[in-house]
Amino acid sequence: MIFRDREDAANRLVEALAQYRGQNPLVLAIPRGAVPMAKIIAAELNGELDVVLVRKLRAPGNPEFAIGSVDETGWTYLGDYAGRVGGSAEYIEAEKEAQLKVMRERRASYTPIRTAHDPSGRIVIVVDDGLATGSTMIAALHSLRAKSPKKLICAVPVAPQDTLAKVEPYADEVVCLSAPAVFYAVGQFYQSFDQVSDEEVKKLLAATA
Repeated sequence: MIFRDREDAANRLVEALAQYRGQNPLVLAIPRGAVPMAKIIAAELNGELDVVLVRKLRAPGNPEFAIGSVDETGWTYLGDYAGRVGGSAEYIEAEKEAQLKVMRERRASYTPIRTAHDPSGRIVIVVDDGLATGSTMIAALHSLRAKSPKKLICAVPVAPQDTLAKVEPYADEVVCLSAPAVFYAVGQFYQSFDQVSDEEVKKLLAATA
């Protein structure tokens, strides 16, 4: 399955999530790429939009490759391969602190005039534009589970099967439109996969505040 762009992917996810329309779901995007998608989904399902802040922990010498992830509380998820690619305890601690700093700055920038929406007792849909290792989604779901949502849903257009298997224990439901056997990167399943800027994220969140 190839998506034209993030808007196309979001509209297809809306169809798969239609049962939650009218139940005021809280639709949380993992920034930055998923924010435009989550805005469409929240609007179509008559829900609310917000972000869940998590950051991948970058592999030494390969910042595009995630060896794990960290949420806003500092809880850390590590892939079982982290040590094999140079993720020493010292490196991981330093990388975690660097990513926590980014999240603090983003929280202050993204939602400057309000606190994050409370997921307690609500249907919560966590959206990303695709999963590769799944580490950031796992961190997001873990952090939200601690806040007692009524139902916790992972919604993505595309992910490899082995990643979905890792994510499933952390969610009540996983909605994935395509799980291809050959998977190299999320971008290969989009005709257009432009970067989403911080300014665009702030604009989208401010419009729904």
